[in-house]
Amino acid sequence: MNAIISAPELVNALAGANPPVLLDVRWQLSTAGAAGAAPFDGRAEYAAGHLPGAVFVDLDRELASAPGGRGRHPMPDVEVFGAAMRRAGVSSGRPVVVYDGGQGWAAARAWWLLRWTGHPNVRVLDGGLPAWEAPLSTDVPVPAEGDFTPEPGATGGMGAANAAGMLDADGAAALARSGVLLDARAGERYRGEVEPIDPVGGHIPGAVSAPTTDNVAANGRFLPAEELRARFKALGAGEDGEVGVYCGSGVSGAHEVLALAVAGIPAALYVGSWSEWSSDPGRPVAVGPDPQ
Repeated sequence: MNAIISAPELVNALAGANPPVLLDVRWQLSTAGAAGAAPFDGRAEYAAGHLPGAVFVDLDRELASAPGGRGRHPMPDVEVFGAAMRRAGVSSGRPVVVYDGGQGWAAARAWWLLRWTGHPNVRVLDGGLPAWEAPLSTDVPVPAEGDFTPEPGATGGMGAANAAGMLDADGAAALARSGVLLDARAGERYRGEVEPIDPVGGHIPGAVSAPTTDNVAANGRFLPAEELRARFKALGAGEDGEVGVYCGSGVSGAHEVLALAVAGIPAALYVGSWSEWSSDPGRPVAVGPDPQ
């Protein structure tokens, strides 16, 4: 099953016998608060207009737990996540389509969590809300309670090429030596030239720079699968070896795991990512363009 769905395909799916549950996960990484500006409000954006029937999901509160030593967006409590999904109408026997404002990072986080906890049929709207050409709605639906019960590590029964794994800090460090660990952040953050959010700049020793922005075209939609396969192959990541991804806090990294899934390459996500790694003074830090 493809991990993404186009807007025309979604229109057809919504008209089918078993239409998907729609989850709106609009969110943006922003440092505006430091300058006194109001932070991005995904719920307000949702209220102003969303795909008809879509339910809003709060990334910070329902797809992550409170920031701390495990990173800025650590894994959510499984009971909180499960309750949020059931409230949104998610059931194991019904497909799910997730979208955000177009960047794809937040939608990919929800996609990854649902896959990792065992949902068998979840996709991301390629290009997000900007790709949707039909009218939006301001009606707030109240769906029937879903029956989805998260089973951590179940990977949705999606097969080896689509299996979602999870790494901790030690696992990421080991994979950087034994396989391929991709750093999905911007190149300047990987090299340690700038670090606007976390306490230390640089990267996990052995990790390869692979900015997630290079996985999409100018319109925000994913490159064709064959182009993504070629890109990841050039970075050392293929279908046969172990591949892992991290980013700043496990959000844009989920988007890179999604891109790898489109390319048919299984990959694990280090959820704590650089925000966890850099907060531990005992962890080594590499700087510059060289992985080591």
